[in-house]
Amino acid sequence: MAETADAPLLTSHKKAKLAKAPSIDDTIETYIGATGSMQLLKAVLLAFAWAFDAQQVFISVFTDAEPEWHCTGASASCSPAAPPASPCALPSGAWAWDRPAETTVVSEWALKCAGPALVSLPASSFFAGCLAGGFLLTTLADSLLGRKKMLLTSLVSMSVAGVLTAFAPNVWAYAALRFVSGFGRSMVGTCTLVLSTELVGKRWRDTVSVAGFIFFTVGFLSLPALGYTFREASWRNMYLWTSVPSLCYSVLLYFLAQESPRWLLVRGRKQDAMETLQQIASLNGNSITSSFSMLHACNMQEDDGGAGAAGGVFSTMRAMWERPWALRRLAAIMTTGFGVGMVYYGMPLNVGSLGTNLYLSVTYNALAELPSAILSLIFIGRINRRSSVVALTVAAGAFSLACVVIPEGSAARMAAELLSFFSTITAFNLILIYSIELFPTSVRNSAVGLVRQALVLGGVVAPMLVALGRERSFWSFGVFGLCIGCLGLFAACLPETRGRSMSDTMEEEEHKEAAAAACTGATDIATKDDSDLV
Repeated sequence: MAETADAPLLTSHKKAKLAKAPSIDDTIETYIGATGSMQLLKAVLLAFAWAFDAQQVFISVFTDAEPEWHCTGASASCSPAAPPASPCALPSGAWAWDRPAETTVVSEWALKCAGPALVSLPASSFFAGCLAGGFLLTTLADSLLGRKKMLLTSLVSMSVAGVLTAFAPNVWAYAALRFVSGFGRSMVGTCTLVLSTELVGKRWRDTVSVAGFIFFTVGFLSLPALGYTFREASWRNMYLWTSVPSLCYSVLLYFLAQESPRWLLVRGRKQDAMETLQQIASLNGNSITSSFSMLHACNMQEDDGGAGAAGGVFSTMRAMWERPWALRRLAAIMTTGFGVGMVYYGMPLNVGSLGTNLYLSVTYNALAELPSAILSLIFIGRINRRSSVVALTVAAGAFSLACVVIPEGSAARMAAELLSFFSTITAFNLILIYSIELFPTSVRNSAVGLVRQALVLGGVVAPMLVALGRERSFWSFGVFGLCIGCLGLFAACLPETRGRSMSDTMEEEEHKEAAAAACTGATDIATKDDSDLV
């Protein structure tokens, strides 16, 4: 009799306990309240790291540019009225650079006739460094270091390498330092994007994400201004004027930025999470006077299943590797990202093939990022991620292929290039936001880092294609168009995430996956997964 009476009480108690277990999202929103202006300002300041990231990514457009040259009239083989296509076969005194030799590395180290492999080596080395750093460092932000320490480490190493690059004695040292700069830079954008979105409430996540894209545009736009300012001076000035401010910004960030309370909770660091939540709440004009019982309950729930809570540096990679749904998502979005990255990093390097003014062409490309960021801010809450990525990549591919058949130097070719780049930028921004929503907190930084490395891998290939495309545009614009147009179709394999709340653990995401499967008729599979998880 007593047992019969007790049984339903125990069952109901268990159900009540499960029902009351709060998510990290709910916990953070409860304790910090609505995001205030000061906290939002700090998140936006954090997003400014994207500006320095952009400068290091595209600085080679000016420092590694191939300058114009002219015949001196000292030799009959080189007539100023009808100069040959290339000066490589001319005697040394028959031609000269239009500007001082130290304005670019190509003229200072006589790389013009050295072949496309050596000319593209520094840019490819930078992207190779980004790739290596991304694969080796991406899990540290989810495991040992956290978002803030990883961001500061990346910024400082990128900046120091940039300062040293200004003193490179030859192309080999220059390429090596560009590799180091890329290695350090590899985590700047990822940590900035993840940390800034995890420091604000749900309402402002999309805003701070797009703020990073806007600052990336600011950094990109600063390069034509710097390049024009130092057009008659050494290319080394470009590295000094971009790297020293980045170092100063790192010091400022050390004192002002906070660690992600989400990451602290998933890692089981309750005391640090409480202190961070208190700081954020005070910035928002609130004070936490109640106990942290809700946080304790949330943390216990995460410790039971959080992939990032234990298991070493590569536990997050293993957590994704062991789950087929995570692997499918990662493979699909990385494949799409490779095609997008090839065009995104390749198009600015290829503006010299358009036959127009270099400074204006780069400025137009940089300005194309601004409406993309603004449109992303306006429509990010309203557009479907999956269909938008597919449509944008197909459009980018079509416009890039159009550049192959449009005559060089025409306004139509410039317009087609800008439309292709604009579509690519928007797809790039959307892919980064999409990847944040596809993966839970416990593996988010690692997943976003891998997606960014797929984007960068496209950047590794792009400089060689650009060098080949100077002779035949199909190898640049044609290959760009085919790759982004075809690989972008892989995004159709991804689930739609618009309007969904962000998960914190792999188990929570699996619950959502099971619920989605049930909606499409896979009721038996969903039931089995739910029973295993409960």
